Amino acid sequence: MAVGLGCVDGGCGRIEASAVGNSTLCVADRNHEPYEGMLFESEDAARAYYDEYAERIGFATRILSSRKSERDGSIISRGLGCRGIPDNHRSDTIPNEKGEKRREVCTAMIVVKRDKPGTWIVRKFVRDHNHPLVVSLSKRRPTFDEKDKKIQELTAELRVKKRLSAAYRDQLLILMKDVENHNDHLTEKVQIVRKNLKELEAKRQQLLDHIQPHS
Repeated sequence: MAVGLGCVDGGCGRIEASAVGNSTLCVADRNHEPYEGMLFESEDAARAYYDEYAERIGFATRILSSRKSERDGSIISRGLGCRGIPDNHRSDTIPNEKGEKRREVCTAMIVVKRDKPGTWIVRKFVRDHNHPLVVSLSKRRPTFDEKDKKIQELTAELRVKKRLSAAYRDQLLILMKDVENHNDHLTEKVQIVRKNLKELEAKRQQLLDHIQPHS
């Protein structure tokens, strides 16, 4: 007879069915609610599954009970249940016989017990809550996923690069203006040198013309 093993694997439920001389693996519907007889590979896997189920449905969990082995002190049974209506969603409280205000306890719960090494089984599951379920903030207002975060990072980086590019452009324009001014200055100096050379050549020629008649 096949045995189902439910666990949480990277956010996706998994059920492994094993039989004598045969073993198969299939993916479980992560939206499936717990049920009595459901098996897990560990207490942590069971708690992770119930926490994910609670978050999806709309309630917070708490530890209701624990039972330890008398032989080695290890946990052999764990009760998990609904924490009830959050204080910021609570409209009123219920008075007890003495007239004191008290919180209404929700009976929704799950009890898992260690069946054998490496196997925990759901012995009790109470589905119904005695209060309205609360849609989590993450469901009302989805947060950015990794893709959106990457887009934000790239956008911010692009803005920085645009500012740097504008600064580099301004510096380049200043440098080009300095080079242009320097070129104009050199051109002016070259023209002065040429003028001086022409004047010197004219004076030399005049001197030669003045000397030749007396030869």
